[in-house]
Amino acid sequence: MAGNFVYRKSKIMFTEQQLKEAHSRVKTGADFPGYIKEIKQLGLLKYEFWVDNGRVIYYGSSGHQVNSDPKYPQIQIADNSSPEQLQHTIKIHQQGLTDFITFCKQAAEAGVEKWVIDTQKMLCIYYDSENNEMVAEPIPQVE
Repeated sequence: MAGNFVYRKSKIMFTEQQLKEAHSRVKTGADFPGYIKEIKQLGLLKYEFWVDNGRVIYYGSSGHQVNSDPKYPQIQIADNSSPEQLQHTIKIHQQGLTDFITFCKQAAEAGVEKWVIDTQKMLCIYYDSENNEMVAEPIPQVE
């Protein structure tokens, strides 16, 4: 009785391993939009990257959350935030002039506590330690 089958749309629940695999394909800033597309397809709504040690909190639907371990030793976040310094840091990183850890250290020097990748709004938003928005950048979409 093939007509009696009920198909239910399952909720996508990503794993840390799936996210790590997607991230492993990012070699330069040019790969980032494709990475965002891939993790969005996994069901990721947003993630928070904490600059002090590289830990990440990933958020999905229905309260699904995955927390990663720190990725590098503690770095100090500057007390005073500088959106101008951050914009310069972002620009040179996007040009491929810095590696990721250098970018994180320079972001910390500019006073960035965390950045949030919002896959619904397709924005990367940088925040200081007072949770003030410093810079919001659109994430290019790929086909």
